[in-house]
Amino acid sequence: MSNVTLQIGGRPFTVSAAEGEEAHIEMLGRMIDERVKRMGGNSQSEARMMLFAALILADELHEEHRKAPPPPPEPVAAPSAEVSAQVLSRIESLAERVEKLAQTLEHATSAS
Repeated sequence: MSNVTLQIGGRPFTVSAAEGEEAHIEMLGRMIDERVKRMGGNSQSEARMMLFAALILADELHEEHRKAPPPPPEPVAAPSAEVSAQVLSRIESLAERVEKLAQTLEHATSAS
């Protein structure tokens, strides 16, 4: 762990960062500082300044999520070979029954 000092709203804030994450934390600090500068937060208390910066960032994140396309639907799993074989067997059985019924009807109408 190492410490990184961020300048936000003209005030220094020291935070811990995992090794190798220092540059990322500094970039995030600059993003927060940019929001604070845009809202003119230098004259507010630290807590209020950070609250408004967090609200602005949360609003931006919410807007991005709202604009993002919905996730693709879950893929439907293909039926297993066993299920396919059962379905085919059932279809064949039904086809045979229909053929028998058709023959029965043909014989009944020809006999009349």
